[in-house]
Amino acid sequence: MSATTRALQLRRLFEDDAALRLLRMDHAAATLALLGEHLGGDERRLAAEELYERVDADMEQLRATGWDLKGSARGYVAQWRNAGFLIRRSSDESRGETYELSSAALRAMRFVNDLEAPKQSATESRLTSLATQLRQLAIDTDPQSQRRLERLEEQRAQIDAQIEAVRAGQDVPLADDRAIERIQDLLDQAAVVPDDFARIRAEFESLNIVLREKIVDSDAAQRTVLDDIFRGVDLIAESDAGRTFTAFTDLVLDPALGAAFEDDVDRVLERDFSRQLTAPQRRLLRQFIMTLKARTAEIQDVTTVFARGLRRYVQSQDYQRDRILGRLIREARQQALTATDAVKPYQRIGVDLALTGVTLASAAVVHLHDPSEFDASAPVLVNETGTADREELRALTRLTEIDFDELTANINAVLEELATATVGEILTRFPATQGVASIVGLLSLAALHGRVDEGVEHVTWTGADGVIRHAEVVTHRFLGRVA
Repeated sequence: MSATTRALQLRRLFEDDAALRLLRMDHAAATLALLGEHLGGDERRLAAEELYERVDADMEQLRATGWDLKGSARGYVAQWRNAGFLIRRSSDESRGETYELSSAALRAMRFVNDLEAPKQSATESRLTSLATQLRQLAIDTDPQSQRRLERLEEQRAQIDAQIEAVRAGQDVPLADDRAIERIQDLLDQAAVVPDDFARIRAEFESLNIVLREKIVDSDAAQRTVLDDIFRGVDLIAESDAGRTFTAFTDLVLDPALGAAFEDDVDRVLERDFSRQLTAPQRRLLRQFIMTLKARTAEIQDVTTVFARGLRRYVQSQDYQRDRILGRLIREARQQALTATDAVKPYQRIGVDLALTGVTLASAAVVHLHDPSEFDASAPVLVNETGTADREELRALTRLTEIDFDELTANINAVLEELATATVGEILTRFPATQGVASIVGLLSLAALHGRVDEGVEHVTWTGADGVIRHAEVVTHRFLGRVA
């Protein structure tokens, strides 16, 4: 392959791969941080509204530190979904939608994490694991049974020697530094496995689309897919990806394997060297099997839905309608291509075609028709007008406002007889006709036109309910007439 050919291939990869687009985009650091914080941890899926709320709160903090992030979280999430960083699905638990990271976004995050904290591959644990797996592969694939038997006997001899060494007390446990190296290697491998489920689900979705295209595009001479579905063959499960996932599922759901794994995790975490592990690392080990089972059940549900949908699509003969529609579209496109030599695309032909689609809008703008809102059967009430009564208007005003004119006249009448007078003395001569409102009015006037003395005085008034009430207020004294 020449350098030019390779460069063209890489350019197409850089343009098409969503993971590389994520790493090249503006504000890639902020995007990776926001997506990783809310969808890359223990929570792998969030409701749309909850994701908008969380991202909006974080974006406010980012703007405060100098990030030029324009727009709302809703707009950014829509851009990330269109770019292939997020996957939007309908929620099984509510009527809303959920978002989760795509396999491309997970690959980009894994690449950045490796750059930030490089993993050392040339370790004794990694090399030992490779050597063990390679030797086992050589034994399992050896066509000659005699050589397989010899190598198995060698392994048994080594195991017998280790057993004798342990019995003789000559075997010592693995050193803490080497144990930490091995468990870190295990953690690195375990952290990658759950992320691969996004890629597996994407493969099944692509396979479902490919199978439907084959059903529509196949003719009488190419009826393999149709025949298999009619015979009840599960093409999703029988595909390469399906068989690989089935083998993986059988292993994950093996109760003996799960019990043994959990026992081994408990024993390892009881060792002294495990204290050097962080809380997330210990949680990853304890929840590893449970996480695999949950994600495996999710993928199984997806494959079941796809398989049933394919079978229903074929048995209901819906594919026949799609075939006819596809054929008509191809014929129309061919005729349009032929007509371009004589008719320009923008030339008016005197025919108006109404659009068959409808304008899409949010369900929130739709309002139910309520016939009662337009019911005019109730009789119209006519209120006769009359002449206003001055005393009634004055009484109505006294119910809502303090009568300061009356209070001022009462104050000045008392001060004609006395040099000074307190609020209590005025109430003795002129009772509070408006109840507590008269008390408040007198105190307000005294604060403006008098002074506040030391001590308190007792005041009395009659409420609107006819009950006599008492209170003690700070002594307010009027020193002269109130204008």
